This record gives sequence, C-alpha cells and structure tokens, in this order.
Amino acid sequence: MNLWRPVTNALLSTLFAPPCATCATTLDTPLEGAVCRSCWGILERLPPHAFSIAPSIRMATALGEYDGLLRDAIHALKYDGRRTVSPGLSRIMAIRGCDVLEGADLVVPVPLHRARQRERGFNQSDALATGLNRTICRALRRTRSTRPQVDLTAHERHENVAEAFSTSHAANQTRGKIVVLVDDVTTTGATLDACARVLLAAGAREVRALTAARVSTAPS
Repeated sequence: MNLWRPVTNALLSTLFAPPCATCATTLDTPLEGAVCRSCWGILERLPPHAFSIAPSIRMATALGEYDGLLRDAIHALKYDGRRTVSPGLSRIMAIRGCDVLEGADLVVPVPLHRARQRERGFNQSDALATGLNRTICRALRRTRSTRPQVDLTAHERHENVAEAFSTSHAANQTRGKIVVLVDDVTTTGATLDACARVLLAAGAREVRALTAARVSTAPS
C-alpha cells in the first residue's frame, strides 16, 4: 500500500492542486495533511510560550503566539474543517509542552456546547487533546452556549463563561489526579480558569493548561 502513496500524492497534487493551509503553495504530499513540510518546519521551531492565568492553574504553556503561520493553521482547523492539521499541532504541542505534560495523569479537552459542536462537526480542542498520546478524559461539559470571546474585554470574558461548565460522568476519574486542560487558543484565560475551578471542585489535585496558541493582548 505504501508503494502507492508517492503516486497518489503526485496525482492529487497535479489534478486538484490542494493548497497548504498556511502558505497556500500547492501541497506536494496532500496525503500527509493540509500543511506543507516547510511550514511544519517553521512551526516546529517556535519557542514555547509559558504564561500565567490564575491561581486555579498551576502552570500553562502555548505552542506560540496566535499570529502568522500558527494562526493560519488553527484557523484552517477550526473554521475550515481541515482536520488533518490537528495531528501535526498536537505533535508539536507535546514537545513544546513537555514540562506541562510531565507527571500529568490525564488530559481534559475544553468542551464545546453541543449546538456549536453540531454546527462545526467536531471539537478542535478534543482533536488536539487526542493527538497528544496521553490518557484523555472528557470530564467537562458546557452547560450553556456562550458568546464568542473575540472582541470581549477581560471582564466580559470572565462573565461570559461564568458557570458555563460542569462535570460530566467521567469527572470521577480526575479525583486526586494532575490534569492538563487542552484548548486551541487562549487570551485572558477566562475559559481555562472556569474549567479549572470546576475540576478542582470535583477533586482534581492539580490543574495545568496546554494550548496551541496564546493571544498576548486583549481588549481591556
């Protein structure tokens, strides 16, 4: 089967000319995903971006700033439905976030509201968490739909997600455990903080966070 991959890649590249999700050049190996090898190489060299959120989260790291190629890759995954982007992002997140993942028992994806997930077709945070090759626990659920956080002030963001999360039936698995919240993008950390508080109240020993990107500036 592997013998046919180069031929299939060449045919797909020639017939359909699928563009790279980040630089828009024609993909030479479309079977390997929606981002070209050159762009993955650039993303792999991004320095890890450690940041602080709130006392509820012991430590947090992002793959990089929400800008340039990284922003384009996340946008392609989240809004264009190019799901083949997630394994590559997860692989780099696991490397850059090794300090956050070290000693952790579980990774917990930040959930979407069921209506939003039904509209999008998948949860990008769940896809990223699944690709980390760690034990995944879907311990949270979003109890109400919230406004998009974009363009909200820091105070509005925290109000927007207040009491928007609760535990799922799997939350008992987090009791006494070190868990890592996984999300695609964080700005003020309001969503991560809200999720962490729920997990700690459910008995988690420690909560950390790992995201694909971090927005350093937000409306005040």
